[in-house]
Amino acid sequence: MIRTSGLTKRFGRITAVDGVDLDVREGDVYGFLGANGSGKTTTVRMLLGLVLATSGTVDLMGRRMPGAAREVLTDVGAIIEDPAAYPHLSGRANLALFDAMDRSGQRVSRARRVDDVLDRVGLGDVDGRPVRAYSLGMRQRLGLANALLRTPRLLVLDEPTNGLDPQGIRDIRALLLELNRAGATVFVSSHLLAEIEQMCTRVGVLHHGRLVLQDHLADLRRATGRVLLATSHADRAAERLGTRLEERDGDRLVVRTDDVADLAAELVTAGIPVDELTPERHTLEEIVLEATRADRRPSDSTEPDDEPDREPTGGSR
Repeated sequence: MIRTSGLTKRFGRITAVDGVDLDVREGDVYGFLGANGSGKTTTVRMLLGLVLATSGTVDLMGRRMPGAAREVLTDVGAIIEDPAAYPHLSGRANLALFDAMDRSGQRVSRARRVDDVLDRVGLGDVDGRPVRAYSLGMRQRLGLANALLRTPRLLVLDEPTNGLDPQGIRDIRALLLELNRAGATVFVSSHLLAEIEQMCTRVGVLHHGRLVLQDHLADLRRATGRVLLATSHADRAAERLGTRLEERDGDRLVVRTDDVADLAAELVTAGIPVDELTPERHTLEEIVLEATRADRRPSDSTEPDDEPDREPTGGSR
């Protein structure tokens, strides 16, 4: 669905994106991670043809961008930075105008389409107030509604939960997973690791404009071969475990083992109560920090907000 090769963007002497090779497959919920300033937004703009690459290539759904933008983008829904809207019109009126810009949409069903996407993003009961009176979270929801007007095969979303409260974040996560189950591939650019960890199947990590990690999340979070043991008989457990014990903090022990069930049976047979026995897995935060620490190359990259020759911003598509 998305494939880039050597994707690079320079602004004068500043390299914002440096040789990125993305591989987003059909059916993925792909988390594109990186700190503010890592080059995520510039990359997303290049994917959609809003910014031209200095070098490298972008293919969306097997078609080369930006040359194939007219044909490809009809199947893409996107939010880039702050969703664009006419501030003096209501959300419903904005969506009706956006829908009318696409000649493939039938006028007779326009009101139904607009009502449907407003309901899906939680804005169905909002009155006719102008968008200028919307909160940041409401504008994000409106941008997502616009992105969903054409039932896209691919969603490209840059910080889609920006400005939302915890319940709003949960609602949008549930909606994106529902869309993915219905067949949409979802590409989410974010710096919110906890949110990505709950939603995505694959992740890519951008650091100083370079892609330092790209893999299945389940593989990255595979068990480490250690277990976390909690017992009220920690001294006896430590003596029993011998060299298998790697760390201890009071009644909590870290044990190296290849078979959690055998360890549990051994301890219980020895009369050592087991209060907790959990395979150790790395969190996404630990994985990202390790990947970025390993990237020691000097950097001259910058995020678009710092660009000296800033390109026109996007919006929602």
